[in-house]
Amino acid sequence: MAGASISIDYSFPDKAIAARLRALVDAGEDLEPAFIDIGEGLLNSTHDRWDQQVDPEGNPWEPLDPKYQARKKKNADKVLVLEGFMRDTLAYNTSSQSMEMGTNLIQGATHQFGDDDRGIPARPYLGVSEDDEQMIIDTLHDHFQEALG
Repeated sequence: MAGASISIDYSFPDKAIAARLRALVDAGEDLEPAFIDIGEGLLNSTHDRWDQQVDPEGNPWEPLDPKYQARKKKNADKVLVLEGFMRDTLAYNTSSQSMEMGTNLIQGATHQFGDDDRGIPARPYLGVSEDDEQMIIDTLHDHFQEALG
């Protein structure tokens, strides 16, 4: 068989074990409830990091270019904040098998990865911190625990 697959033989003499395995497989086939919780957690932690002006590892973002900062009329003391719109466009999408998070604004990629041609340094705001990793593990654990009853 091409690709990846999983096959489980449910012919266990113990019906309780077979039922629990089926519950785990079923829970793994629809992870959307867990992904919604993970999306909310990541959205909250990303907003918190944005407010703290740090990347997912806790490192401060590159400061503003002094020339740009001098002519910036609003929020001159803040990085990635002019009107505050980009932070508010952060969102996540889920399905039974995936979760994605980001912004639909083109400048989101510029700020995440930088733009050498325009002298804009990377200021990563999307990502998974150590605390986020633990939240994801805990959420998935709870999802599968709930499936087992």
